[in-house]
Amino acid sequence: MKKLLRLVFGRTMIAALFLLIQIVLLMLVVTELSAYYELFYAVTVILSVIAVFYVINDNVNTSFKLAWIIPILALPVFGTLMYVFVKMELGTKIVNGRLSQLIEKTKPLIKQDPDIICRLREEDPAECNFAEYMNTHAFYPVYENTYTKYFPIGEDKYEALKAELEKAEKFIFMEYFIVEEGEMWNSVLEILKRKASEGVEVRFMYDGMCTFALLPANYPRKLQQAGIKCRVFSPIRPVLSTVQNNRDHRKIVVIDGVTAFTGGINLADEYINAKERFGHWKDTAVMLKGEAVKSFTVMFLQNWNISELKEDHFEDYIPESVPCPEKSTGYVIPYSDSPLDKEEVGQSVYIDILYRAQRYVHIMTPYLILDDEMKTALTYAAKRGVEVCIIMPHKPDKKYAYYVARTYYAELISAGVKIYEYTPGFIHAKVFVCDDMRSVVGSINLDYRSLFLHFECAAYTYNTSSVAETETDFQATLEKCQLITAENCRKFGMFKKMIGRVLRIIAPLM
Repeated sequence: MKKLLRLVFGRTMIAALFLLIQIVLLMLVVTELSAYYELFYAVTVILSVIAVFYVINDNVNTSFKLAWIIPILALPVFGTLMYVFVKMELGTKIVNGRLSQLIEKTKPLIKQDPDIICRLREEDPAECNFAEYMNTHAFYPVYENTYTKYFPIGEDKYEALKAELEKAEKFIFMEYFIVEEGEMWNSVLEILKRKASEGVEVRFMYDGMCTFALLPANYPRKLQQAGIKCRVFSPIRPVLSTVQNNRDHRKIVVIDGVTAFTGGINLADEYINAKERFGHWKDTAVMLKGEAVKSFTVMFLQNWNISELKEDHFEDYIPESVPCPEKSTGYVIPYSDSPLDKEEVGQSVYIDILYRAQRYVHIMTPYLILDDEMKTALTYAAKRGVEVCIIMPHKPDKKYAYYVARTYYAELISAGVKIYEYTPGFIHAKVFVCDDMRSVVGSINLDYRSLFLHFECAAYTYNTSSVAETETDFQATLEKCQLITAENCRKFGMFKKMIGRVLRIIAPLM
């Protein structure tokens, strides 16, 4: 059902519509407009040249430019109409304008503490430069006084989440990409209902892909009857719109403004291995307690208020200071990434880690669909002696994505990147850990959808205790993996290679 909805309402349907127009027009030329063939041909050539001119000069990633130029030149009517439709899409401009307003209104609530910047600059000037980029361009500050706890498996995060929800006294905010009825969600929902009956403000938001694929259309009303405020982010509607291609892939929990969770774990039973899909499901998360929770509170309120006519009193949910209940070290930067603002924060963070790494960068990701910038960063790090290791699934959830990922294996391996596959099953974790100093745990995959098309979030940590926990988990996971060699790449099926190569050309538009 999910695949059907993506087909009907995603770019695939837009492409199919314009391809149909192309075919119809060509048939008209052959049958009825043969006398005007030369004029029609000249017009289409002029249109395609103009479109290519705009594509080349557009301020977008180079991979997207190439993916647009091919259909525009090969099928001028189809490619040009599709490009014009996407670039003139009013819905994305409206959403981005609204989100920009909300960012401006919430900035004063998470101002950067200049004393923290001074201390960080004394410790590590390069790290301070990175923090200033995050504050200036991603609009999220760096914090101290924040305890971080890493969870190496969904079952651990699940138990911690239930325990923290039970402590809620003021409010609970939850935002998820996937929600499915079962052991995990049903038990969490019971806690939310009980807390709502006790007077705790409970808000729950999930992505619109769940509306038809996993949950009934009237599900928000059911939750509201239980005292839970509910929103569906970008509901799926039977209209062609590129807005519907920008899904809310974030996973956020905020409790009383003092505790937050993020990571790759959704609210469905496979994430805690209560249901088996693609073998053993390996996923991760991180919990924050203390000052940095402010940023996750703001992230949630921004997306919640995109479609609200009456805005929240944001300051009611952001205390001036948040106590850190346990001993903390280091610095934390929670951050969000929007696909509409031209600032590729998710990719920039990953690339910064790769370029500044000195000893190692260890990565876990379910998907590996790279643009030239990310591929260059990975290979350059390996070529200058940094140990770059990537753990991928051995049992993929999407075969087409796995076939595209395999097209990168040989060139990465030849540059010195080590690629492993998790033999017990599926890796859904999104983790970077570097030099025992830096780590990222969040919702951001190494593919075009996460890096350029989805709303995402993560927690970047520097010199915190969770960095060591993340690296320990990586090494433990590595013991359950098989190393992929150049010989493995050569033996990979020719038909699968061909599918991957074809899909790789259009990967930015998928």
